[in-house]
Amino acid sequence: MTFHINNMAYTIVVDEKIANEITRYLDLDKNLDTRELLAAYIRISQEFSNFKTDLEKISEKIPKL
Repeated sequence: MTFHINNMAYTIVVDEKIANEITRYLDLDKNLDTRELLAAYIRISQEFSNFKTDLEKISEKIPKL
């Protein structure tokens, strides 16, 4: 996966699942600026945080052994 950020190319290797998540918020066919990259990071972090909170609520309902 190659990102073009502030007119510089950055290539990273990620699995397909992560690539799909990243491309939900970033268009890899255009040059991105750092603001777009930060916004995508914050959106993904917020989703993770919400998921973690939901999982903790479910875990609290499971009886302890």
